[in-house]
Amino acid sequence: MSPVLPMTTPVRSIRNLGPAMEAAFADVGITSAEALRDLGTDAAYAMLLRQGHRPHFIAYYVLEMGLQGRPWNDCKGEEKARLRARFDRLKAANTPQINPLDAILDEIGVRSAALRKDSA
Repeated sequence: MSPVLPMTTPVRSIRNLGPAMEAAFADVGITSAEALRDLGTDAAYAMLLRQGHRPHFIAYYVLEMGLQGRPWNDCKGEEKARLRARFDRLKAANTPQINPLDAILDEIGVRSAALRKDSA
């Protein structure tokens, strides 16, 4: 009898991604490595931003490297500069605008995730 394989692979099975990234993607409905690969870096990260997750360049390029099967710290030089430009465009197009006071409260961790999503 052959073993039964799972229908989906956990997001954390992708190189460089751990439980925190898996939880963030689950929050936006991406619950498998296959779904994340199908979407690709930009579409998946845009979903996080639109949901109110805080933009973080390192998380973005860690995801890009992971989807390529590369170590997170393999991103350097020109490639890193190109990724930074992509990230900046993605962030500008997908980050909900909030008032400046809420932005400061978010930065220091005062507001809860639920409040951040409600204000978007």
